[in-house]
Amino acid sequence: MMNRIASLFGIEYPVIAGGMAWCSGWRLAAAVSNAGGLGLIGAGSMTPELLKEHIEKCKAATDKPFGVNVPLMKPGVEEMMQIIAETGVKVVFTSAGSPKKWTGWLKERGITVVHVVSSSKFAKKCEEAGVDAVVAEGFEAGGHNGREETTTMCLIPAVRKATSLPLIAAGGIGNGPSMLAAYALGAEGVQIGTRFALTVESSASEAFKNFCLNLEEGDTMLILKKLSPTRMAKNPYREQLDKAEAEGATAEQLLEIIGVGRNRMGIFEGDLVNGEVEIGQNASQFKGKGIQTVAEVMNEMLAEYEEAKRQLMQMSS
Repeated sequence: MMNRIASLFGIEYPVIAGGMAWCSGWRLAAAVSNAGGLGLIGAGSMTPELLKEHIEKCKAATDKPFGVNVPLMKPGVEEMMQIIAETGVKVVFTSAGSPKKWTGWLKERGITVVHVVSSSKFAKKCEEAGVDAVVAEGFEAGGHNGREETTTMCLIPAVRKATSLPLIAAGGIGNGPSMLAAYALGAEGVQIGTRFALTVESSASEAFKNFCLNLEEGDTMLILKKLSPTRMAKNPYREQLDKAEAEGATAEQLLEIIGVGRNRMGIFEGDLVNGEVEIGQNASQFKGKGIQTVAEVMNEMLAEYEEAKRQLMQMSS
């Protein structure tokens, strides 16, 4: 499956694991890279010291390319970038901020830079900033999301039209047919979050994984639009937020309810009552599969992709 994305990263398959807070530690990143994709360490839930530890452990666990996802609005980003450069990381995905601030600095140090966007307007800004590729993420994705609420199926062709950069599709992609659909829309690679978040190697809690693997269609929703739109699964905490929003709570009142560390509670600690359960809209597609290894997921997706392609060719013959 060699194309611009696979060539850019030096990987076998143009499949990238999302750099998810509380899920994407060194074990998940190394497992995805060892399976032929590109694993990402999610710096969003790490201190600089912990990030350095995860980078070193990932380097020991794989000789394949891997990268780090850095939310640009995270406190301590300067120290994190220094650590990334000093430890020899070759790929950085940036998100939640302007790509202009760090792209030049990273590229001067020989680092490939990819930025995550939710609109064609910001994809153009990425091209102006000099990034090497973009991730276009539709609002089906779990966690923090774009205010535009553009679906992946609408976003990918719009971004493809707006920029000539290598394009990675994200949001709602977790099996072979959805990979094929993304490529048909103009993407050259896929970034997968939810499916990898629920694997053995993910650092999320077992309680979180099992809960998400039993979700039904429609059990996730995009809420907190007054603050930062976030997709999460239905649980008592989200019901509290739903009620507050329905009653017209201000942004300040919502922040008071949220407090600190809700996503750690829900994802990493497995508190499914008081914690935030951030997960993608497609989680219900994997109900009943159980907690699989990354290798099992990759093999399944690639086999599904080939079968979907074969069926499509049959239909057109």
